[in-house]
Amino acid sequence: MDSYKRIGRKLEFEGKIVKFYSDTMQLPDGSTTTWDFIEHKGAAAIVPVNEHGDIIMVRQYRNAPGRYTLEIPAGGLNAGEDKLTAAVRELEEETGYKSGKVEHLLDLYTTVAFCNELIGIYYTEELTPAKQHLDPDEFLNVEVHPLSELIDMILSGKIQDAKTIAALLAYKTKKGL
Repeated sequence: MDSYKRIGRKLEFEGKIVKFYSDTMQLPDGSTTTWDFIEHKGAAAIVPVNEHGDIIMVRQYRNAPGRYTLEIPAGGLNAGEDKLTAAVRELEEETGYKSGKVEHLLDLYTTVAFCNELIGIYYTEELTPAKQHLDPDEFLNVEVHPLSELIDMILSGKIQDAKTIAALLAYKTKKGL
């Protein structure tokens, strides 16, 4: 198969989280076209499991779907921050829990067709109560659910967040539950 080649990139818009580009692409047959490309700084997420085996989740309003969503704690990487550090930080900021031992589950691209956002996903089964530190524009509720209930919510379409679905199914599989 012949290869694709980017022959141009134009920054169209720069936001707080992403940069939007128009890429001029040379196709395998030699013709050119324009593709959208969204550059993202990366993110991290964590599946926090309490001593009863239940999962600590966050419910928050999300602008893109225009509704509240139920998700695992997650957030963007700060400058110079690795994914593990970000996952641990987001856990405490959003839920008010500190983690003990943290294990890697998987990395996933959220939208491979036009965005390079790569999320590192972890889990912890060692939680200690701490203090929640929400960002000034962050309003969320912390909820605790059994894994089986969350899987049912995925299968019934009540949970549609891709990172949460992948993380919970990966955790269930890894632990043989």
